[in-house]
Amino acid sequence: MRFTLEELAEVAPGHAVEVRVPPDGAVQAVEGPRHTRGTPPNVVETDPQTWLALASGRLGWFEAVDAGLVRASGERADLHAWLPLQAARAR
Repeated sequence: MRFTLEELAEVAPGHAVEVRVPPDGAVQAVEGPRHTRGTPPNVVETDPQTWLALASGRLGWFEAVDAGLVRASGERADLHAWLPLQAARAR
């Protein structure tokens, strides 16, 4: 689990979005304004099973959001360009 979060941070470097997969971990990713204090303005949160399905391509970003499996808030909290991770790494 942690490896896939770290991989997201590699393919989408930055600190504009906090991606949370409780209780397994969280990373900051995506280029943009850096968040330093309080609640981040751009947050993506999901459960471990959904995250692994997104990271592997078994579940699409928009499908997961529409089904309520992902909570995404903020103008930069759209990760569809970086998921699945294998495809993002190939770009």
